[in-house]
Amino acid sequence: MPVIFEHHPHPRISERKKHRPAKTTDEHVGFNGRVALILTTTVGTMWCAYAFSVLALIALPQALQGGLLPIIQWVSQTFIQLVMLSVIMVGQNILSRASDKRADETYQDAEATLHEAQQIQDHLKAQDDAIGTLLDKIAKLEAARAQA
Repeated sequence: MPVIFEHHPHPRISERKKHRPAKTTDEHVGFNGRVALILTTTVGTMWCAYAFSVLALIALPQALQGGLLPIIQWVSQTFIQLVMLSVIMVGQNILSRASDKRADETYQDAEATLHEAQQIQDHLKAQDDAIGTLLDKIAKLEAARAQA
């Protein structure tokens, strides 16, 4: 009397084996994507932020001569917009790399969990086979006893 359970793996298991975890660098395609990536990579550096700072400081003497309103305009429209653009992009790049690392680690954890689940399935199959063998022996013993 065999145990009547058959394991059917989820279809996602075979799909998962075909792909690796998604990365932000996988998303750019075509000429426009390459141009945007080059510009984003260039502007998103601290060296670019330093260059923008120097560029903004060139206009500072003129803003200082104009009084309070030109100084406020220089700070908000020139310095913050130029410099913070690059600084924010640097931060976003760091966050993106951290996100990619987390995604990769989550993928590896899921793969390890899947492996462990498969080991459990194999163990259960071996137990099912052993139970089936014992049930067959008991059935034979009962049949022999009934004949006696």
